[in-house]
Amino acid sequence: MSAPELIRIVSRDSPMALAQVERVRAELGALHPGIATEVIPVKTTGDRWMGALSQVEGKGAFTKEVDAALLAGEADLAVHCVKDIPGDRPLPAGTTFAAFLKRDDVRDALIHPGGLNLDELPAGTRIGTSSVRRIAQLAGFHPHLQCVPMRGNANRRMEKLAAGDADALLLAVSGLERIGRTDVITEILSVDEMCPPVGAGVLALQCREGDTETIDAVSGLGHPQTHQETTAERMLLHVLQGHCNSPIAGYATTDRRGELSLRACVFTPDGKTVLNAHEWAGPLTPETLGTSVAVALLRQGARELIDGIAH
Repeated sequence: MSAPELIRIVSRDSPMALAQVERVRAELGALHPGIATEVIPVKTTGDRWMGALSQVEGKGAFTKEVDAALLAGEADLAVHCVKDIPGDRPLPAGTTFAAFLKRDDVRDALIHPGGLNLDELPAGTRIGTSSVRRIAQLAGFHPHLQCVPMRGNANRRMEKLAAGDADALLLAVSGLERIGRTDVITEILSVDEMCPPVGAGVLALQCREGDTETIDAVSGLGHPQTHQETTAERMLLHVLQGHCNSPIAGYATTDRRGELSLRACVFTPDGKTVLNAHEWAGPLTPETLGTSVAVALLRQGARELIDGIAH
């Protein structure tokens, strides 16, 4: 199969999203030096809307316009953060994942101008975040802290912090790494203290199903271990049918022996109820592992918990 001469890459137009595209361009250029690339930035509903995502289209608000450009033939390749791609429904018809890039750090970081760690923050400290996953875990383990709604890209949130809209922030370590701002990190939280979202730290490459030239060209960027982990996590989310207001966390890991495992949690918004499940794949496929962990959570009452949250 001949390689395309040009691959048009569509992405959100935020600084972080464009930094992610540059990583893809660099890796693609190293793999196929003869392929030229063109970037097509688009502004998504999620980037324009600063209110609750549930009032627009949930997490699909960050992917709808990107998917539309791909399906319309205006672009050949879409770059997404996996955590932004809805897991409760299939990809748009006619599209497919061509590759998952090697996973970055899955953890969350605390940013506090005074240099305090999470356990050192005084009662009433305002934490800027709109993530229901983070809010539930803070409410459960640090009920003396106050969460204040804050959306926008990482740079915008740091501007709001400097303006006094919050006393501290929680942001993804991987995102701060991508925009070169790890200097602001006060503390990196362990996955036991703040369980990551499904798809944390993973970039997905999405193509039209029939575009075999592009699929073949970019599939070599895929990382097999990340593919297994992401597949298990997204199947978990699919079976749980979590929506944008569902405090669901989950991450798969691969140990040194190559053994895959998946840990997941479902929370009530106030963090007072936490459902936990953790299983090793053994002979199971990643898809079956994700299903098994989801079923374990459903047996504990996850369906009633998720459906009881307005969205």
